[in-house]
Amino acid sequence: MKALVVYSTKTKNTLKLAEALYDTIRYRKELKSITDKPDPEDYGFIAVGFPIKDGKPDPATMEFLPKIRDKEVFLFATHASARDSDLVKNAMKIARELAGKARIIGTFSCQGEVSAEMIEKAAAQSPQPPWLADAPSAKGHPDEKDIAELVHFFNEMTI
Repeated sequence: MKALVVYSTKTKNTLKLAEALYDTIRYRKELKSITDKPDPEDYGFIAVGFPIKDGKPDPATMEFLPKIRDKEVFLFATHASARDSDLVKNAMKIARELAGKARIIGTFSCQGEVSAEMIEKAAAQSPQPPWLADAPSAKGHPDEKDIAELVHFFNEMTI
């Protein structure tokens, strides 16, 4: 089986997770940016990484997910919100729905650091986005612990 780890990122938070996942997969594999527009039909397994934006997967991921058919898929995401927040749960629900024909074998998410500039812009909005209150705790993430948790979770799930 050939695997694809595809990711969307602006801050490189999701890329850190994608690289760790890529290193963990033990069969033929490729690591590609979603901007490369990889063809899902070329793979038996696809791990899709994305940032959560406005309470849902980012636009590039929302365009990619419906193209996956009859494949095993693992979803992973980074976000400023608390991991168990409704915003994150809803974004993963949307991702699952968009990948409707795929077999979702698991999901993982962790916080990802947000730039001071983005926090400043969000703070000036009215109303402020719900993730803003959690953003300070995202500083430094994903960190080594987040990456180790992803690798452990993935290995346990795929054994």
